[in-house]
Amino acid sequence: MKKILITGGAGFIGSAIIQELQKHNYEIFVIDNLSFGNRDFIDIDDKHFFENDILDRNKMFEIIKNVNPEYIVHLAAIHFIPYCNKHPFESSNINIQGTINVLDAASNNNVKKVVFASTAAVYPICDEAVSETNKINPLDIYGLSKLTGEKLCNEFHMKSGISTVVCRFFNAFGPNETNPHLIPEIQQQVNDGKRTINLGNLTPKRDFIHTHDMASAIKLLLEKDLKGINTYNLGRGIEYSVIEIVEAFERQLDEKIIIEQEQSRIRKTERMHLLADVSKLKKETGWKPIWSIDEGIKTLIK
Repeated sequence: MKKILITGGAGFIGSAIIQELQKHNYEIFVIDNLSFGNRDFIDIDDKHFFENDILDRNKMFEIIKNVNPEYIVHLAAIHFIPYCNKHPFESSNINIQGTINVLDAASNNNVKKVVFASTAAVYPICDEAVSETNKINPLDIYGLSKLTGEKLCNEFHMKSGISTVVCRFFNAFGPNETNPHLIPEIQQQVNDGKRTINLGNLTPKRDFIHTHDMASAIKLLLEKDLKGINTYNLGRGIEYSVIEIVEAFERQLDEKIIIEQEQSRIRKTERMHLLADVSKLKKETGWKPIWSIDEGIKTLIK
């Protein structure tokens, strides 16, 4: 049985990855301080669950030494951009110092591979699909903290020789969302019975990928024999505007939804496009996303 340790495993994306890995031969351990995650999201016994903070350096060394995992998937971070902008020190401290602690502990043990969750927020504004070779220029503290994490992963690999995967996540959606992003915001208002909903910016387009598709990609990246340090975009390769997402909810409800723009929700600076070129991931792993936007939204409606 392959031992894997997942930081932030009780969160939104972590819970989907755990569900996927449980179908295969993995013994799963989780570190999560439950600040954003939820213990009920995952079916893991207490012996395999550590309610600890990645900022607790000694604890990270102790847990990783005792568990002795072959693989580590490092998801734990603060990644809701408005929260990061409001709390820049807290966010960058967790996302950078926490990553240093996990990587330092990993390099001291028998780890074969580390997967680091980065973000599409490392890319500058661009009207075309971005590939992994595009230039990097984060617009916000979140993207900057994750780019620092990527640099730390590079340094970690150079020092330890451990195979390292940097995965740039695009806009995830699915069950167990813990931050008020666009789709859960619409989901909540619709499930509360509202057919006139309040939203902010309506025209920006985003690449929404279902967490089940993300989980299948992570499993393939764990199992592929990758040498060195490798970076992959993880998106659907299709972008949707806010209005198109609302239209998908309308199709699933078979009802009309009226949008009212709320000034307090409108972001002053907003990128109009964020689309992943996922050809590298598909070519190197054979991964194929299977969840359409409509199928995903159907599962979110009560």
